[in-house]
Amino acid sequence: MNRQSARRLGEMPLSRRGLLGLGLGAAATAGLSACGSNGSPQSQEIVVAIVSNPQMQDAISLIEDFRAKNPGINVRFVSLPENEARAKITASVATGGGEFDVVMVSNYETPMWAENGWITDLVPFMDATDGYDCQDFIPTIREALTVGAGQYSVPFYGESSFLVYRQDLFDDAGISMPEQPTWEEVAEIAARMHDPANNFSGICLRGLAGWGEVMAPLNTVINTYGGRWFDEAWNPQLDSPEVHAAVSDYVNLVRNHGQPGAATSGYGDCLTRFSQGNAAMWYDATAMVSSVEDPASSLVVGKTGYALAPVKETESAGWLYTWSLAIPETSERKQAAWDFIAWMTNKDYFQLVGDQVSWERLPPGSRQSTYEIPQYAEIASSYAGPTLKAMGQASQETSMVHSVPYTGLQFVGIPEFQDLGTRVAQQISAAIAGQQSVEAALEQSQSFATSVARTYQEG
Repeated sequence: MNRQSARRLGEMPLSRRGLLGLGLGAAATAGLSACGSNGSPQSQEIVVAIVSNPQMQDAISLIEDFRAKNPGINVRFVSLPENEARAKITASVATGGGEFDVVMVSNYETPMWAENGWITDLVPFMDATDGYDCQDFIPTIREALTVGAGQYSVPFYGESSFLVYRQDLFDDAGISMPEQPTWEEVAEIAARMHDPANNFSGICLRGLAGWGEVMAPLNTVINTYGGRWFDEAWNPQLDSPEVHAAVSDYVNLVRNHGQPGAATSGYGDCLTRFSQGNAAMWYDATAMVSSVEDPASSLVVGKTGYALAPVKETESAGWLYTWSLAIPETSERKQAAWDFIAWMTNKDYFQLVGDQVSWERLPPGSRQSTYEIPQYAEIASSYAGPTLKAMGQASQETSMVHSVPYTGLQFVGIPEFQDLGTRVAQQISAAIAGQQSVEAALEQSQSFATSVARTYQEG
């Protein structure tokens, strides 16, 4: 999305952002005392809303380190599953609720919320923090969180996407995986490796409905096939031949050579299947390595190889995503909030995780220096290169055939996409389940997109 488009989004009234229907939900809250920042004479409490995935839970477990370094700041965590966290945080920040001092957001929300004035420019805080080194952030991630001269959130971890495969089984079968395969090559290999009689699938792909589930990998397929959600005049393109070809190939691949019950498989299910040795390949987030290569939970450690995201018509593919930390403008404790963010995203934190949790659990894909830590470099030798290359070339210029009026590779950077993407995902998931044809799914999806497009065409 160009700056004019982003600015126009920032001027849209709340009702057009589709936020009024968001429920606040019940919060799973962990109250953890910590103590003070910058010599503050009185104790302050900050409330930190985060997504409850393993890396964030590690941060909660390490809070004693923050306590020792920051006497005077009490930290209360609100930790929720992704969908609940996104809804609660969005509703709070958009309405100026003021419940949170630190919120976990992504590169989907950050540019829009910055344009709306909902979150704080963190550049002054970064500049005033000795040794923070914001230039160490991976450039594509830093740019995704930047609006104008300001950076409105800082990354906790980042990811693109790539293809993990069973190198040991490929060697046994005499199969060579290209550094960057085509989707046709992936389909051929999946057919060859598929062995359902032994509960072994040729590939695992997300099929679970949700804009952050099946649409994440599928959108990168649509992009490299030459498809897009809208053209530059905001005309919907979901019934185009390119989108039809991409969705058909994805649906056929997972139906014919994917895991059982693919329509209900999300990231977590595919992670379990591949890590337990039940799939030959899996295309998904580069952040998978923290679990795939963890001896405590995976049976395939040391048996894997990594290839760049499959392509068709583009020089690269994949997505770009980051979970990052921001400060709502409504916070009355911005310095204390920043002190916490700086602790959780600086270089020292990665050493802390390695020393006290495990080196496999380092938050990947945010800082370039992470990959220079000797202990992590040794563990990450098979996937560090593919991860950094995938993230470095994750751009619309290299991963899409046609220009578009929005930001995003695995999402469309408009507020309505939370609803639109989910509706389209439900149609795709139904096609994967065999409940309807791809043609019917895309016809309905085009109708959904047409309703959204009117907002932008009228502007």
